[in-house]
Amino acid sequence: MVTHQMEKASNGTAALETQTGELDQPAALRKIISVASIAAGVQFGWALQLSLLTPYVQLLGIPHKWASLIWLCGPISGMLVQPIVGYHSDRCTSRFGRRRPFIVAGAGLVTVAVFLIGYAADIGHSMGDQLNKPPRTRAIAIFALGFWILDVANNTLQGPCRAFLADLSAGNAKKTRTANAFFSFFMAVGNVLGYAAGSYRNLYKVVPFTMTESCDLYCANLKTCFFLSITILLVVTFVSLCYVKEKPWTPEPTADGKASNTPFFGEIFGAFKELKRPMWMLLIVTALNWIAWFPFLLFDTDWMGREVYGGDSDASASKSAKKLYNDGVRAGALGLMLNAIVLGFMSLGVEWVGRKMGGAKRLWGVVNFILAICLAMTVVVTKQAEHHRRDHGGAKTGPPGNVTAGALTLFAVLGIPQAITFSIPFALASIFSTNSGAGQGLSLGVLNLAIVVPQMVISVGGGPFDELFGGGNIPAFVLGAIAAAVSGILALTVLPSPPPDAPAFKATMGFH
Repeated sequence: MVTHQMEKASNGTAALETQTGELDQPAALRKIISVASIAAGVQFGWALQLSLLTPYVQLLGIPHKWASLIWLCGPISGMLVQPIVGYHSDRCTSRFGRRRPFIVAGAGLVTVAVFLIGYAADIGHSMGDQLNKPPRTRAIAIFALGFWILDVANNTLQGPCRAFLADLSAGNAKKTRTANAFFSFFMAVGNVLGYAAGSYRNLYKVVPFTMTESCDLYCANLKTCFFLSITILLVVTFVSLCYVKEKPWTPEPTADGKASNTPFFGEIFGAFKELKRPMWMLLIVTALNWIAWFPFLLFDTDWMGREVYGGDSDASASKSAKKLYNDGVRAGALGLMLNAIVLGFMSLGVEWVGRKMGGAKRLWGVVNFILAICLAMTVVVTKQAEHHRRDHGGAKTGPPGNVTAGALTLFAVLGIPQAITFSIPFALASIFSTNSGAGQGLSLGVLNLAIVVPQMVISVGGGPFDELFGGGNIPAFVLGAIAAAVSGILALTVLPSPPPDAPAFKATMGFH
């Protein structure tokens, strides 16, 4: 039954792929670059989410142990929204094309979400929130609504953008690699711009009306950052979609005269029954890898503000404690910018490093140990910062330069394993699925579950787990270090090595 469903899916996919919408030949490079530039606007928003929003919800009055719940939307929308949007954008018959309507809808949703997030404190205050009595429940509710809409919107944008690039490449392998390279490049550009904006303290002065009675300096900077983000996104989206056109798509009937209609989620869950041992091992290593990554991705800037700088994000905290916390968050955003720069350069060198180290499996195993060491070193940096504060009577000026430099170095070095995490697991999934005869789409869909399920677990349990061991972020980071070490051991021992002459191996990673 599963095999029959997979055959039907393959036939349906083949029918879709024969109609790339606009082109029988690859599009001009300038059109590919234009569409890929949308990634800069999307990633600018993601960077702001990662660096600024966890601290902000705590400033609104959500306790640290529950702040991670707001991030449930990311894995949920990644698991549901992207596949659904991708499925329907493949089959969209709009006169504007298959992908462009979804990209426009995503950009529109981002605009709504940014307005709700930026003005959550103001709207909450106008609805009855008292500034001196946290939690500010109305502002939190509006913020949460905007945050979830933003995650859904970003996932609505990304899938069709990548699919549009594939359409423009028209099946040409070189154009496809070029398109993905430019998409990754613009993602790095968006990351650097987003983290740089988040690290600049006086950005709100560019738009002075953002600071209000209910929106302090941190809130005003956040609001200004998101205004800048939506401006960049709308400009690049408008220019790209006006410049690059799509022809309407008409579905071709199947042999029985009906249009192909294959249920996506039936394929995903049916594929589990067909998985071979190499793919199961890959899923286990990937899941452990993301259990290691997600606590740091979720609380990195909060760690800088709370543990390294000794600040406090609680609404009832003193002004000096809040200032220290905000200074730490901005320093964390600077660290994330350094991380993005290292990640970008490392991404360009993955093939060369992989060849030198003897293959993708060994490279992934080694960098997982680098990840484990870096996460463990957060304990050392935290203890040094605490020791400095204890010796200097509380140290209202933040940590000494060597502690800050050590923390920023950890951010930068983590760009190395992050570049591998964003590339090698997907390449291995492609290799293993090719060798076993499984479909690429199904295998990558199953791999996505190994990423989002751990994220959901950390979102629900990360805060309470930290609270169980006395609060702060260090307990989850230590758990992440252990998971990274186990992931590295499994990658080096039980994860099968792909055959060096496998076509997919050469095509996806080039380690030959």
